[in-house]
Amino acid sequence: MQSQPEPLSVPGVSRGIAGLDVELLQDAIRAEYAQVASDPGRGFHFHTGRRLARLLGYQDAWLEGVPEPTIASFAGTGNPFSLGVLRAGEHVVDVGCGAGIDSLIAARMVGPSGAVVGVDMTPAMVDRARASAAHGSFGNVRFHEGLAELLPVPDVWADVVISNGVLNLFPDKFAGLQEMARVLKPGGRLQIGDILVQKSVGDKSKRDVDLWKG
Repeated sequence: MQSQPEPLSVPGVSRGIAGLDVELLQDAIRAEYAQVASDPGRGFHFHTGRRLARLLGYQDAWLEGVPEPTIASFAGTGNPFSLGVLRAGEHVVDVGCGAGIDSLIAARMVGPSGAVVGVDMTPAMVDRARASAAHGSFGNVRFHEGLAELLPVPDVWADVVISNGVLNLFPDKFAGLQEMARVLKPGGRLQIGDILVQKSVGDKSKRDVDLWKG
C-alpha cells in the first residue's frame, strides 16, 4: 500500500463575498449535512442514498462492499467516475467527501497499491466515513476534517482529484480550484460532478445563506 500524506495543521481560509457571512454559511452547511449523516431518511430538498446513486449512473458493482450507512448518506449531484475509472496505484483526493461513498469506491478502484484521502468540513460526515472505512476494512483510505480552500494534502501528491456536489458551495471557488491544482501532480486529472446555473447570480442572492445551501 502506498503511504498516505500527513495532514497539514493549518486552518482553512476563504476570501469573502461582500455582505456574505462566510462563517455563518459554513455553519449552516455543516448543520444541514450533519442531519444527512445522522438521519438520511428524514427527507431533504435534494435526493439522497442508493436511489440517488442509481439516478446518477453509479454501477451496482461499485457499491458492493460499501457499508449501507455511507450509501444512505450519499447526497451528491453527479458522478465523477463517469469521466473515467481510476487506475490501480493512483493517489486520489476526494474534496468534500461527505460520508465517503466516492472515496470508498475510489479506494477499491486504485487497489492496495493506491491511496485515497477524503476531506470534508462536517465532523459528522467524517465520522461516518471513518466508521464505514473501518467496517469495510478499507486500508488505503483516510478521512480528514478540513476545508476545500486549504486541503490537508501535500503539494503534487494526487494523480486525480474528485469532487461531487461541493464546488457550488464554495464562496471562493477560485481558492478551491487553486487548492485542487496545488495537490495535483503535473498531468493530473480533475473529475468533478456538480451543478451549474445558466445566468449570473445577483449580489443580493450571493448574500442569502439559505440560497447557498438550498
